[in-house]
Amino acid sequence: MSNIKNDLFLRALKGETVERPPVWMMRQAGRYLPEFIAIRDKYDFFTRCRTPELASEITVQPIRRFGMDAAILFSDILVIPQAMNIEVEMKEGVGPWLPNPIRSQKDVDTVVVPDVTIELKYVMDAIKVTKQMLNDDIPLIGFAGSPWTILCYCVQGQGSKNFDKAKEFCFTQPIAAHTLLQKITDTTIAYLKEKVKAGVNAVQVFDSWGGMLSPADYQEFSWKYINQIIEALKDDAPVIAFGKGCWFALEEMANSNAAALGVDWTVSPQVARKLTGNKITLQGNFDPVRLLSPPKVIKTMVHQMINDFGKDKYVVNLGHGILPHVPLENAKAFIDAVKEYKS
Repeated sequence: MSNIKNDLFLRALKGETVERPPVWMMRQAGRYLPEFIAIRDKYDFFTRCRTPELASEITVQPIRRFGMDAAILFSDILVIPQAMNIEVEMKEGVGPWLPNPIRSQKDVDTVVVPDVTIELKYVMDAIKVTKQMLNDDIPLIGFAGSPWTILCYCVQGQGSKNFDKAKEFCFTQPIAAHTLLQKITDTTIAYLKEKVKAGVNAVQVFDSWGGMLSPADYQEFSWKYINQIIEALKDDAPVIAFGKGCWFALEEMANSNAAALGVDWTVSPQVARKLTGNKITLQGNFDPVRLLSPPKVIKTMVHQMINDFGKDKYVVNLGHGILPHVPLENAKAFIDAVKEYKS
């Protein structure tokens, strides 16, 4: 790791004292950039994911433009179910679409734990190309969805406001649900380990739908599987766990071997620090919609956010992915505010 020229992000994950916190943005490789839109107009979604030259180009586009302290590989959390013999499409105006959702033990039995070196080789190839393009200037992050979040799509069949079918499946067929969650977990561990071997410097687990569960159900159907991933990866690379809407679990998450915890905008920096006992690096938690505020306001708010979290054990980020209609100058203001920060 020492060969990374700007290792601010990796130092922050280790909890070292830094001159300023590092900054990157969830979904920074993507839909708000005109250069991304030019590629999107030529190639469909999964072609972009499966073509290493396209995925790597998309990954480095925001770095060229804004100079973040870390890059995150362009991919999708749903490449995992695709590799597990579950059909996933990306439908215009709908988003993820699974024509044959999983609703029974029989369906779960058809799900395989694949050889990720074969089924997801294109991701590893994209990492290798991206690493060459980045030239060790900054670290590269690899990611996966949490097993619960993947289950949500597999059972619901598409995005949802409440993932009622996914929850019903867990509550009425818990054995089938846990079997599926374990298969996803095993695949995810193998996948992230391969990503590290291919060259990523850190990994993030996105639990986008963890906040749909009660605290007790979160423990049973989400956190214990995320923790398996953390335990399996902790000696290979730093692991960031991000549970959207999961502030209620921060205290327990802080006792894990995660290198950092992502937090969203529904919890204040002060409360997040209190819940985690100031013993773990935190990442977040700027409301992505706040990037529509004037650039001057964004800069003031970012400096306030850093002061509230403290510059050490902190990674500046959004509380969820950047929105497609954020003006470029506003995204720039967010990144620049961090780079200009003086404690």
